[in-house]
Amino acid sequence: MDADLFWLSERQFARIAPHLPTDTRGKPRVDDRRVISGIIQIMLSGARWEDAPSAYGPRKTLYNRFQRWAAKGVWARLFEALAQSGGPSAELLIDSSAVKAHRCASGGKGGATPRDRPNQAIGRSRGGRTTKIYALTGAACRPVAFVLTGGNVADCTKAAPLLEQVSNVRLIHGDKGYDTNAVRRQIEDRGAAPNIPPKVNRVWKNCFSPVLYRTRNAIERMFNRLKDFRRIATRYDRNATNFHAAICLVAAVSYWL
Repeated sequence: MDADLFWLSERQFARIAPHLPTDTRGKPRVDDRRVISGIIQIMLSGARWEDAPSAYGPRKTLYNRFQRWAAKGVWARLFEALAQSGGPSAELLIDSSAVKAHRCASGGKGGATPRDRPNQAIGRSRGGRTTKIYALTGAACRPVAFVLTGGNVADCTKAAPLLEQVSNVRLIHGDKGYDTNAVRRQIEDRGAAPNIPPKVNRVWKNCFSPVLYRTRNAIERMFNRLKDFRRIATRYDRNATNFHAAICLVAAVSYWL
């Protein structure tokens, strides 16, 4: 094996293997460990699929495996299963991070549509055409849920889809972008306490602990680590499902293996 390339260890692949599809019909799949290692190498380097190193086998196999399993939700379920194996976290952090959409990410079906129709999670903001990655993360930087939107969507509007994916949480930290009555109610409805700094224009200042809030930088560090993978730092995928799958796969490898 080339030492400069990414390869899953036997221990890492042993944790992944139980969550891979077993209903394959016809010709048996080629080596899963080799193919998944090749997919992760593409995510890390940011290379085109056609430029994948030959050590991983046929380039078309890497692309087809990633895309088909993304459409079937395999990568998302893999991430969820590994994240749940760590047990519920009593303290979570919520935030978002924007990534630039490369020009080759244009042209996905639903891109040029009215606001109330799908747009493949690409929107225009001050940074140009961007995608926002919303995440819930534990205090140890380990992510447990992701949601994608266009870069022009307000943070507070996507708290509910994230919170629906978790349970048994006692405390949730967020920045001032989540300081709305609706978000606070959504957090309290989950049986958790919101620790969000109040905006300066609030007449009634809600309870807020600066001491507990010190751990919120963990989610910033999580985003930084994900963006070490160049296909996460810049979006090249036209389809939002594929980009979400790439995030889930990278998060699983970076934090849950």
